[in-house]
Amino acid sequence: MKILIIEDDKILSRTIEQCVKNNYDTDCAYDGEEGILYAKQGIYDAILLDIMMPIMDGYEVLQELRKNKIFTPVLILTAKDAIEDKVRGFRVGADDYLVKPFNRQELLARLEAIIRRTKGNYTNENILQFKELELDLNSRKVTANGKELVLQGKQFDVLEYLLNSQNTIITKEQIFDKIWGFNSETSTNVIEVYASGLRKELKKIGYDQYFKTVRGVGYIWSE
Repeated sequence: MKILIIEDDKILSRTIEQCVKNNYDTDCAYDGEEGILYAKQGIYDAILLDIMMPIMDGYEVLQELRKNKIFTPVLILTAKDAIEDKVRGFRVGADDYLVKPFNRQELLARLEAIIRRTKGNYTNENILQFKELELDLNSRKVTANGKELVLQGKQFDVLEYLLNSQNTIITKEQIFDKIWGFNSETSTNVIEVYASGLRKELKKIGYDQYFKTVRGVGYIWSE
């Protein structure tokens, strides 16, 4: 899973990265406008958002995201602990609110909670399911009808992204940015290779029919 951290304090941003690095991949933005540009890519499972920032504060960033129909769950991280600040955050679209300084375990627990609430395909917090197809996010095993699929490299990550974005067209660029990252030295051509291999594995259990190519654009997982 991938998290966007929007925090102008670079030292604190790095600290947050260290807190979540064992659980999530991260990208960082250091002001509100940059954060919006990142968030509009639509590749993040959650956003950690500071309030007091230059150019645009966190409230303005959140309003802009929701106005543009970007409903990625947002956890506000801020030193502003007054009730009116929290209420304002929720009213402009925050999913949760955590006051600085915070405990690492509480941060991770709140992140898990907002992600879980916005994704309806989990049988528990570690199992992603579609019909009889199950992805164990801890062991990274994929099973269906008692059979285990052998997925290579990032095929598991591609399948997880598809299942979490059902009925939505995902471009090759979105898949590449989310799984390989903006700074990867490879190219988006790698997506076709992984998609082909994943489809062959899914065909063994009759689930390739849900993995559809949108020619010239990307892919969609749909019934």
